[in-house]
Amino acid sequence: MNQPLPPINIIACGALAKELMALKSINHWQNLSISCLPAKYHNTPALIPAAVEKKILQIKANNDAQILVAYGDCGTAGVLDKVLQKYDIERLPGAHCYQFFVGQNAFDNLQEEEIGTFYLTDFLVKQFDSYVWKNLGLDRHPELLNLYFGNYKRLVYLAQTTNDSLTDLAKSCAARMGLKFERIFTGYGDMANSLERFKQNKIPFLSLAS
Repeated sequence: MNQPLPPINIIACGALAKELMALKSINHWQNLSISCLPAKYHNTPALIPAAVEKKILQIKANNDAQILVAYGDCGTAGVLDKVLQKYDIERLPGAHCYQFFVGQNAFDNLQEEEIGTFYLTDFLVKQFDSYVWKNLGLDRHPELLNLYFGNYKRLVYLAQTTNDSLTDLAKSCAARMGLKFERIFTGYGDMANSLERFKQNKIPFLSLAS
């Protein structure tokens, strides 16, 4: 008789929720439990480490399962890594959540091509008005556009799906920001491979900062 697989808990950014649930279904990862924190924390990254730690403690109080954190550094300036080091917990590699889709090498190349790049994913295209435009006050003070994005040159839409409506919406976002538009289809990209490596081999993704 096969032994039941040990449970694995993923603490993730809410911006990745749909993709993580889809990967769980596609790969039949029955022992995977996904807990998502509000995506709006990206607007106040100082809140992320404490929120992740609170979730870690909640999970540990209920079971002794393996935990993976599906965040990048996400603007925490290394504080998230210090929290994870306390519990010997790994996170996915990279500075930002959207790097998981395109992969580290491809992302580095994009940054080298044009450092002034603003990135959108399917989730962020759908939530552009609430997470970007309204949150930054551009709906009330359009004169702030150059202050926020004056150094940006292009908008790259990292597309998880082939959805013409989302592509058109992403183009309109670029036009509103006055940026050159580029679309790259990533699908689930490197996130799927990273999760599979973790699940099968528990390979560390990150050397946590001291």
